[in-house]
Amino acid sequence: MAGESSEGSADAAAGAAMEAAILELLATRRAGATICPSDAARRVGGQDPAAWRPLMDDARAAAARLVARGEVVVTQRGEPTDPALARGPIRIGRTSGDDRAPGVD
Repeated sequence: MAGESSEGSADAAAGAAMEAAILELLATRRAGATICPSDAARRVGGQDPAAWRPLMDDARAAAARLVARGEVVVTQRGEPTDPALARGPIRIGRTSGDDRAPGVD
């Protein structure tokens, strides 16, 4: 069952990479700006649609984990929403208390 644990750690690493991509992208945006999950999928998978499109569910799942930790907010039609319930396009932004990029004083 060593394959299962290495697969699990690979999934964890991929999830961490997607979370990092979301946070890095938001750090480069002005306060109040949002990103699309596809931006994070492209950051992780590359620009080829055949590579990043399969990562869209992973990007949304990573956003949901970040929401649960209070690190980002997910919106739909400009209103905060539960990423697990959202159907259709969503946007990911910094929480309202985070007006600047991380590490900026």
